[in-house]
Amino acid sequence: MEEKENILRIFGSAKVAIEKGDTAQLKQLSDQTNNTASRTQDPDNIAVAIIIYSIGKILERDKYKSYPGWKKFYNNILVYIDKEIDALKNNDEKAISETLELMRGGIENISSKLQGYIRDVFRKAQINKASKIYEHGISLEKTAKLLGITMFELAGYAGQKQDFISPEEKAQSVRKRIKLAMGMFG
Repeated sequence: MEEKENILRIFGSAKVAIEKGDTAQLKQLSDQTNNTASRTQDPDNIAVAIIIYSIGKILERDKYKSYPGWKKFYNNILVYIDKEIDALKNNDEKAISETLELMRGGIENISSKLQGYIRDVFRKAQINKASKIYEHGISLEKTAKLLGITMFELAGYAGQKQDFISPEEKAQSVRKRIKLAMGMFG
């Protein structure tokens, strides 16, 4: 894993945010990790971005807290974060990867209804984070492969995001392209 100190800081801050229920902080932490993941293209950094983002999205949904298995899921996440912090402090590469995998798969022993919702959140988080990495200039194919999604899923999501560009941003983009063309041919 690259940039261990940064990831250690991310997990320490994430634990505090989870305990406070601060989902906005989790999103910020995920975005910070996503920037590192875009630069390094390290699968573990990518997994951290997805996990932190997913936890934030899951905590936003208060209805999940009433489902059977919620308390076990919540407690497991905190235990896994502690294990990840210990593994990072001890430079235990194997434990780092194994714990990240446990965090992603930590939904297997909870109620089927909650399990389905959480799997859906993780899948959408993969696509969201892939889109952000793609925006950093990594190819569509490489980004999809890094995050274990199809190019079709990524292209569809990235295309949807383009629909939400404000008219001002679209006009600015057109002006930049015209200026570039004029510079090339002028």
